[in-house]
Amino acid sequence: MTDHGRAGAKTPAARFSGTTGVARIAISLCGEGRGHATRVATLVERLPSGHTIRIYTSADAHDMLARRFPGDGPVSVSEIPGIVFQYTDGRLDIARSITVGLDYQARILGPLVERLATELQSFGADLAVTDFEPALPRACARLGIPLVSVDHQHFLLAYSLGILPWGLQWHAWFMSHAVWMYSTDADDTVVSAFFRPALKPGWEHVVQVGPLLRPALLAVAPEDRGHLVSYLRRITPHSVLDALDEAGLPIRVYGLGARPSWRNLTFHEIDECRFIDDLAGCRALISAAGNQLIGEALHFGKPMFLLPERAHAEQLINSHFLADMAAGSFCPLEAVTPEVVRGFVAGLEPFATVARGYRGRMDGTPTVIDVITARLAAGRTPRGAGA
Repeated sequence: MTDHGRAGAKTPAARFSGTTGVARIAISLCGEGRGHATRVATLVERLPSGHTIRIYTSADAHDMLARRFPGDGPVSVSEIPGIVFQYTDGRLDIARSITVGLDYQARILGPLVERLATELQSFGADLAVTDFEPALPRACARLGIPLVSVDHQHFLLAYSLGILPWGLQWHAWFMSHAVWMYSTDADDTVVSAFFRPALKPGWEHVVQVGPLLRPALLAVAPEDRGHLVSYLRRITPHSVLDALDEAGLPIRVYGLGARPSWRNLTFHEIDECRFIDDLAGCRALISAAGNQLIGEALHFGKPMFLLPERAHAEQLINSHFLADMAAGSFCPLEAVTPEVVRGFVAGLEPFATVARGYRGRMDGTPTVIDVITARLAAGRTPRGAGA
């Protein structure tokens, strides 16, 4: 695949003016987890003022963004049906997830595209941005609205993955077909990732950026106050908490909700300001292996011990790339023992030295804003094949 442009599509009658810079922008995103929502919230908050923005999403992302943007300003949030990963006995169930995805495509996607096309016309969208959501790109293609794709998942299509074990390379190739079905049809494609390998031949047009970092995070200076931070998924077995207790340092745990302190562990509800402060002040992060959080930790120069789920290939891929960068190590969540946790803490300093070299170098937001601004000014300028 050498061309992501939509040759021959009509240029929209946009209100955007290069003088005023004011536009109507529709944004859609996957509702699973917090990474997509954090990325979109960051982008919206750091776009130049004056734009009117309508966000479409589902599930966790809808709840988070609706609280952040309650609709009394230029940003509104609308709920749409979305695909949610399926778990069985606390583990990602790929077969069930695929089944649910196929059912979504067969029964829900078509009517949703119709709805969004109608709403985009009424809204008068000048531009759309999507973060791994399949309906908005199809509605934009129908209406000739320029589309910018900003997500993490397109690395599966665009990035050279030769450092990965063969099993993960095969899985990446398999999953890349799902990414292609979601949104290959963008006028601009931006991949946001903490790692930046070479692009595959034919994908040189992809813009590579780091994670999009929140203003509140950029305002905090890192230090070492001697504690660890752990961000865990709710499916985390109690044996992992037993292992973390062996770290020998106080650990502030997020993601499991508030509960009484237990040995060296304190448990906290998700609170953006407190979490950022704890992350900036920690000695290291022990966490699930999400791209956004890894990038935020590297921005602060923090070494990491990642706990990817064995059945979650994207987390495993992120973990291998972090290990290749030598800024941390990993162990499958299901295999964590007190010994491996103690070993990470005892051997922390080489990872910390490397991680400090990434401090302040992660933020991809200014580049994404430049891409959006240029696309608004240009309208649609499709590339020819092979461009």
